[in-house]
Amino acid sequence: MSCAAVLVGDGAIRHLSPEDAAAYEGPGFVWIHLEGTEEEDRRILSGQGIPDIAANALVATETRPRCDRFEEGALINIRGPAADESAGSDRLVSIRLWARQGKVNSVTRHPLAATAMVMQQMEAGRILDPGDLVAAFARAISKQLDPQVADLGDRLDDCESGLDDRNALYRLRTEIARIRSEAIAFRRFVAPDRDALSTLADLDYEWIAEEDRLHIREAADRFARMTEELEAVRERAALLHEQLTDLRGELMESRSLLISIVAFIFLPLTFVTGLLGMNVEGIPYQHEPWAFWGVVGFCTLIGLAVLAWFVRRHWLNR
Repeated sequence: MSCAAVLVGDGAIRHLSPEDAAAYEGPGFVWIHLEGTEEEDRRILSGQGIPDIAANALVATETRPRCDRFEEGALINIRGPAADESAGSDRLVSIRLWARQGKVNSVTRHPLAATAMVMQQMEAGRILDPGDLVAAFARAISKQLDPQVADLGDRLDDCESGLDDRNALYRLRTEIARIRSEAIAFRRFVAPDRDALSTLADLDYEWIAEEDRLHIREAADRFARMTEELEAVRERAALLHEQLTDLRGELMESRSLLISIVAFIFLPLTFVTGLLGMNVEGIPYQHEPWAFWGVVGFCTLIGLAVLAWFVRRHWLNR
């Protein structure tokens, strides 16, 4: 488990232990960030006067993006890309924040990629209150997610371009299914992220400045656009899958037709050769020197006649 506590006061930034930051009651802004789910995390949170509902939500195993108002603060859960994509089964990991005047507690079960970006902004002196911190997380997560969502659309465009290659249909089927699965996984949390940030922007807390509200609304709008794009990707993937299924059906039908034509051509020829190949007396012209070539010519005429019949019925054009 790794813990970080950052104290902003008098224009100076000091890194304290979580215990010291929790006990700090002086002026300034305190941000206590915990990574992990150890019992020590619960002990640190329990001594800070956090309501039981908010404390349980901070350390819950499963969460969905949400924003709930309490008397003195707000509980915000949002999801963003993980620092390590193999950290969990979900593509997005959660950060849970309990924000009130002068202090923010945040908890992540798995490292969040946006945390490092927010920490750099804190070090640069651009985060001075809880509103700045929440807005920074919203902006960082939305900026990181945007290119990943756009990449799904680009990959789907490549699949559409590859439909003309009949030899790549099986590969495209796997790729389209993977893109659709990723879009569904993103959509599961991106839309609730939008709703949570929209709710947060409407809260009338003093520690949320008007500039912070604008940044939060901007992030919510970006999440809304990503939600629409994910819906479009999912629908396009479904249509492409249907089109791919039709193409595979047509390909199988054309191959079956070709096999049927070949079999139909050779059916009468097999009958003739089988009849003339019987080891019985009375086979006509069996002692004539031209008999073999005569049978070959006769079989050729039958094959051409069957082929001409196929052409006349336009079966070869299907």
